[in-house]
Amino acid sequence: MTLQATSSLHQQVEIDLGDRSYAIDIGAGLLDAQESYRSLPAAHSAMIITNETVAPIYGKRLERALSSQYAQVHTVSLPDGESHKTWESLNLIFDALLSHGCDRKTVLFALGGGVVGDMTGFAAASYMRGVPFVQVPTTLLAQVDSSVGGKTAINHPLGKNMIGAFYQPQRVVCDLETLNTLPARELSAGLAEIIKYGPIADMAFLDWIEQHIDQLMARDREALTHAVKRSCEIKAWVVGQDEREAGLRAILNFGHTFGHAIEAGMGYGAWLHGEAVGCGMVMAARLSQALGGVDAAFVERLTRLVRAAGLPTVAPVIDAHDNVGRYLALMRVDKKSEAGEIKFVVIDRPGNAVVRTAPDALVAQVIEASVRA
Repeated sequence: MTLQATSSLHQQVEIDLGDRSYAIDIGAGLLDAQESYRSLPAAHSAMIITNETVAPIYGKRLERALSSQYAQVHTVSLPDGESHKTWESLNLIFDALLSHGCDRKTVLFALGGGVVGDMTGFAAASYMRGVPFVQVPTTLLAQVDSSVGGKTAINHPLGKNMIGAFYQPQRVVCDLETLNTLPARELSAGLAEIIKYGPIADMAFLDWIEQHIDQLMARDREALTHAVKRSCEIKAWVVGQDEREAGLRAILNFGHTFGHAIEAGMGYGAWLHGEAVGCGMVMAARLSQALGGVDAAFVERLTRLVRAAGLPTVAPVIDAHDNVGRYLALMRVDKKSEAGEIKFVVIDRPGNAVVRTAPDALVAQVIEASVRA
């Protein structure tokens, strides 16, 4: 991973994957700039995949930026929300590609948040066995996490992101100006994924987040630029070493095992992904304490920060009759699980994460404590 500063307003982080390496461009005004899309694979046509919320705000602007490079620019707008991250929505993309006669050189552009990015990437990996795509994330969560690293997927009623592929984009274009139109709840959801990088990899960054949480909540441009850049640096470093999550990359799922159970148990969309991850990090920190990796002061510190970011810290009851059993059942279908054993990302010392199992009885105690917190 290399970092380049092209100007005070434009930062660039490189994902180092050999001949599949690509740049993450970070700055203001990038979405409209034709220069943001130079040197992409040559093609006759491009297709923008977006959703019904983002399309009216940014759809035409991206079409204009691409029109000088592609003879035809098509747009497909999907239903908005995690509950629509399904086969049905994925087929809307394939329907549009086929109806417009798109060939294997057609470039797809994911304009939106994590749901749009994941589905566009999966469609790109699958259509004609692979076409190029570009991430243009418009949410904070997508800019610091889901648009980077090549994980693509749709949800299944029994598990989140269980059907998908590893497929890298050609470029990621993070226009920080798109965060100006982001609802406050979505901003907080993105802060969850920023916060996670501290406990797993960089305690100095966690210190910085604590010191600047008010500026981040207020959408201060300088604070957001640093937060997005540092988050992408850490993710680029991890993905560069372990692209397909054979080991190290799993640490990026801190809080996600609990969080995905919350999402699936409550029904996709009841809580935003970042809200579930925020609460899941508090639960994972409690489990880390129970396993001897951190102390109570660390758990309280992380809980305060998650709360300050506007995120929930009390776990929901997802089954009134057998809440613990339902959590455990959902976590057994997590992608990290093996042979029915649930694997958790825990902190074995502040700034360092590992993947390990834990006795069901201990996990049950954490769930019960988290619901009562």
